[in-house]
Amino acid sequence: MVNLVSPLLELPLMIGDRERVESALRASVQTADAYLTEIASHLIIAGGKRLRPVLAVAAAQVGTDAPVADEVIQGAIACELVHLGSLYHDDVMDESTTRRGVETVNAKWGNLQAIVAGDFLLARASEIAASLGNEVSGLLARTIGRLCEGQVEELRHTYDRGRTVPSYLVSIQGKTASLFATSARIGSLMAGHSRQVTDTITNVADAYGMVFQIVDDVLDIVATDEQLGKPAGHDLEEGVYTLPVLLTLATNTAESRELYDLLGSPLTAKERTKALKIVRNGGGLSAALETARSYAAIAEAACASLPESAATDALRRAPRALLDSLV
Repeated sequence: MVNLVSPLLELPLMIGDRERVESALRASVQTADAYLTEIASHLIIAGGKRLRPVLAVAAAQVGTDAPVADEVIQGAIACELVHLGSLYHDDVMDESTTRRGVETVNAKWGNLQAIVAGDFLLARASEIAASLGNEVSGLLARTIGRLCEGQVEELRHTYDRGRTVPSYLVSIQGKTASLFATSARIGSLMAGHSRQVTDTITNVADAYGMVFQIVDDVLDIVATDEQLGKPAGHDLEEGVYTLPVLLTLATNTAESRELYDLLGSPLTAKERTKALKIVRNGGGLSAALETARSYAAIAEAACASLPESAATDALRRAPRALLDSLV
């Protein structure tokens, strides 16, 4: 499977803090009901890069090399639980059968269990956030709302060949970048950084999230089935027209018109292959990457005003590393 690299994972302190995150994550979903605990733990045990907790810890370490406080770890896992809960729900909506190399919760236990377990994870995230104070609790609640708004924006444009680039950007800012930004903001708040530093870190993480999702959408076009661990062009097949597709449609060429005629309804395997070929060979792909580079530049510029530290340098390099992983 494609592994999006991140300099954030290389931070020496992050290696030890990752163990703290894993331990706290598992503990957070323990209940008196062994059945619910098993379901809620399913994707935690399956693993993952834990990029949202990594961002929280990195944000806390800006300007220092001291170990992070327990409150930072708790804020980090609250954000990861929101992410996991959203994955449970996403897999139900997409009728997915595998996630992180294992059966999805819906495939193994059923849709009803997956929905309830996803709700449980969101509830646990909210409970942890409440223990960290009103600001964190309100921030996480607003972010869950942003995730829903971003997802609905995407859903209402399913199979919509007229979807605009602003619609796409609004959607990914809500369903992806907002939780990255919130993770970093909570880490910064729990570390006691100034409001100015916290706002800057939040902007850096938001831009990182935009790069992350655009790169992920580009990979769905350019990577092989083997690299992705699923069929390439899955979004196209599902009627989710991402930035490379939208920018290809906007080129007003014979190929873009052919792509337009292919889209608008579910694709056969042959049609998906043809659509992928058009997008891979069209100008929309490079234009999408240019958009990602602009967000990377925003993150890099913002980092210039942060206190110097290993974490600051990792935050500066992280967006560009995502782009470099495509080379």
